[in-house]
Amino acid sequence: MRFLALLCALCPPLFAASQPNFLLVLVDDMGYSDLGCYGSEIETPNMDRLASNGIRFTQFYNTAKCHSSRVSLLSGRWCRQAGDESLKRAVIIPEVLAPAGYFTSMSGKWHLSQEPTDFGFQRYFGHLSGATNYYLGDKTFRLNGEKWSVPEKGFYTTIANVDRAIEFVGEARAAKKPWFHYVAFNAPHAPLQPLEQDYRKYLGRYDAGWDAIRAARVAKQKQIGLLPTSLEESPRPEHVRGWDQLTPERKAWEAKRMAAYAGLIDRIDQEMGRLISDLEKNGELDNTVILFVSDNGACPYDRGRPEPDAQPFDPNTSWSDSTGWAWARNSPFRYYKQNQFEGGISTPAILHWPSGLKQKPGSVIKTPAHLVDVLPTFAELAGVKPPTSFPGREPTPLAGTSLAPIIAGGDLKARPPIHLLFASDRGLRDGDWKLVSFQSEPWELYDMRTDRTELHNVASQHPDIVQRMVKQWHDMAEHVLMTPAKERAPVATEPGDHRHREWTDYDKPLTEGKTRKGKQAAATLPRARKGTKLTVEGPQLILQCTGDDPGLAFSDLNLTTAGPYVLEFKLQSHATGPAELYWTTDPETILPKGKHLDFTVKHDGAWHEHSIRIDEPKPLHALRLDPCGGEGEVRLEGLTLKNAEGTVLVKWP
Repeated sequence: MRFLALLCALCPPLFAASQPNFLLVLVDDMGYSDLGCYGSEIETPNMDRLASNGIRFTQFYNTAKCHSSRVSLLSGRWCRQAGDESLKRAVIIPEVLAPAGYFTSMSGKWHLSQEPTDFGFQRYFGHLSGATNYYLGDKTFRLNGEKWSVPEKGFYTTIANVDRAIEFVGEARAAKKPWFHYVAFNAPHAPLQPLEQDYRKYLGRYDAGWDAIRAARVAKQKQIGLLPTSLEESPRPEHVRGWDQLTPERKAWEAKRMAAYAGLIDRIDQEMGRLISDLEKNGELDNTVILFVSDNGACPYDRGRPEPDAQPFDPNTSWSDSTGWAWARNSPFRYYKQNQFEGGISTPAILHWPSGLKQKPGSVIKTPAHLVDVLPTFAELAGVKPPTSFPGREPTPLAGTSLAPIIAGGDLKARPPIHLLFASDRGLRDGDWKLVSFQSEPWELYDMRTDRTELHNVASQHPDIVQRMVKQWHDMAEHVLMTPAKERAPVATEPGDHRHREWTDYDKPLTEGKTRKGKQAAATLPRARKGTKLTVEGPQLILQCTGDDPGLAFSDLNLTTAGPYVLEFKLQSHATGPAELYWTTDPETILPKGKHLDFTVKHDGAWHEHSIRIDEPKPLHALRLDPCGGEGEVRLEGLTLKNAEGTVLVKWP
């Protein structure tokens, strides 16, 4: 904070008399067509109002993934370039604006290293994790750097985030300071847990299915001028089954899942309306730059067991994502979250600023832009220059371009190429050309002037352009992003089938999603938590963890033997972060509620034996084992639950 104070003295704002406030809104896993003003049937009057009085971007890009988009949004740099979640090679927006006198605050999902209060946010409320229960929260909630316990009743994340936003902005107002507030909703990210009234509002509206809904959305996108009438929308892919080919039971289940999505998005709009009303009531709406963006496109990963007979507003229910509805929600594009095709990286972006925006209200901006452009844009509008040095970090040059010329009524004369990378998915947008690879399969080339939906691969017609752009991608990956060598490996020479094992399997029978009770229940494989992929290799359980609150859940143990207990296993970890164990003794208490203990794991790649005593006299109902808190692979062997006398009660696998 002393360093920020020094910068305040050395770098006074260039345009102090007209400094705007900034409200940066990030939603989670929103598809391109999920807002009314982007083609949706979902009721979003407040966002539609911002769009009609502001501008909409048709080619606003993200990184196709939650955490990397947050890095780029806040830092103005490519994720790897900024130092990933550590931000060790970056300075972020609140640290740029605070020296100019701005009050800085945040509410919602962090999903980066440390806490927001370690990176220039003077106020923070929210969860540090990558996903959370909307009603019950998790152990990572913080309030201004201190642990915060989620209330047992009456809590809902989307509402709580705006409650705190209004509170923090009120503090800035009382202090007579310009302010920057960043609200990062966890909606509509899974688990799909809408409020009951929001869910019931949309029940029955999606019985027509995803083919009909997508066709209606594309038609509306053309009718409202968002997309050209000549656009050729992408057809339904082979991995999504036609609605008329589904069984009646699956149609009913999928229609309810989309009603849940709609309820989550409707609630975002309602809470945005409440926040906008607060600004309007206090005379701040006209001089507040509101930017609304998403971290990636709709998510297709159907990771949970179906629960068609459950209610999504029950806090104990955890509905997962739907591949078919992800395809419809990303209309008119192909593919999804994590892919660098337009369906993964192109999402709604609305900018509203009545006192400063010189574009005609309601204008549609076709110029490509990216999350990395937000920091340089905000800095220019505030009249400040981002620092080139910062204590404890080594900031790299900004990757983004200020969008101030667009706001001023003009356009960008030119911009550097937009580098696209997450895991094995990669791409490059340079002018009207886009180079893209699905999970490191052969490069594809598209002319975005005439083929925005990426249907006509012209790589074979333009080998010179492919060669130039491939070299450009690799040069940037190595020298600008500083990516590991394995992420720069050559792509495959032969195409694959463009499929993913976690997309919806329509041949898989629907179940209620609960483990069968009886003798075999305790021996059933544990459930991989969100952010964890579980595979079995002989006696080993292999966890691939993304850092998204990873671990294993053991439900409905149905033990009759009283404790205490001992959990034994061998563990080999190439991951990071703390290790924890949770347990409950009744079906009403939902993990991570219940009891808890920490244990130490050495993430050194060697095998280590663990024996954890669980001092619980009552029979266990459920366990949750989190062997790490960050990304990487963890292997477990000999995972066994014993009673105090050493008798084996359960063994996995």
